Amino acid sequence: MKFAIYELWNDVERAKLEEASKFHGFEYVATKEVLSMENIHLCEGCDGVSTLGRVCADDALLCALAERGIRYYSTRTIGYNHIDLTAAKKYDIKVCNSSYPPDSVAEFTVMLILLSLRKYKQTLWRQQVNDYSLLGLQGKVLGRMTVGVMGGGRIGMKVMELLKGFGCRILCVDEVRRPEVEALAEYVDEGTMYALSDIITYHVPCFPSTYHILNEDTLSQMKDGIILINTARGELFDIPTLVKGIESEKIGALAMDVFEGEEGIYHENRLVDILKNRDMAYLRQFPNVIFTPHMAFYTQLSMESMMWVGMEGLVEFVKTGHAKNEIIV
Repeated sequence: MKFAIYELWNDVERAKLEEASKFHGFEYVATKEVLSMENIHLCEGCDGVSTLGRVCADDALLCALAERGIRYYSTRTIGYNHIDLTAAKKYDIKVCNSSYPPDSVAEFTVMLILLSLRKYKQTLWRQQVNDYSLLGLQGKVLGRMTVGVMGGGRIGMKVMELLKGFGCRILCVDEVRRPEVEALAEYVDEGTMYALSDIITYHVPCFPSTYHILNEDTLSQMKDGIILINTARGELFDIPTLVKGIESEKIGALAMDVFEGEEGIYHENRLVDILKNRDMAYLRQFPNVIFTPHMAFYTQLSMESMMWVGMEGLVEFVKTGHAKNEIIV
């Protein structure tokens, strides 16, 4: 077995890759580069490839992989919307994704909630110019809030566990009811969550049914001053709705680790470049808006898990033709 590993970020990933190689008995070639037509030659002679999420695995790229004998594709991410699954099926390339414990994203979510409630961005700005006054910095207590959690999966449930310790009232919207969630939160419909929540945090994938789930209609059903948190997918939020909501003060605070159209910006050094995402630049300047560069997952725990599970998927494909994390189209 031999695999080509693209987008190898750091020494943590490399160490886990080497450990997986010895454990499973495969060879590999690895590069920090994003998979492209310019470096696709690196995968020649390999059974499969592994990438992170910066690649655009479209029809042309997948065709080129198939022409080089690649039968298996592992993305070391949970999301896989950067891969054209229809094209992968056409070229008989099997695809699997990865996973990691929910702790990293869940803890980051709670951090963003607290930063928003305690107006830390404004406080930080003031201290940088030696302004230590308190006017306008009065915060709110999380334990007195009602928090709506959109999505009761692994990450959403971990967020609820953490919030339970603060004493919040927790509401959950999910199509699937789980007994472990019922011990933490009240299942409600979307309308009830919108009407009652002081804070709403989103933990659902981006499907056609959830694309722009935050829009003018849903925002209008929420409390004035609602606090919105998104550590899931940028495409869940309609950007013009966010702009209007912040300008009108319907949205009291906004914290996002993801942003629609973040590709080519997040995870890149753009220090001296002109960024062309006007919405991102405009929203970022508001004192009650916090942006982080898609880093909620980025801990040693997550990176080790993503590499191990990603490599495990390729090994399973080679040995059995299937993987437990296989994405079926």
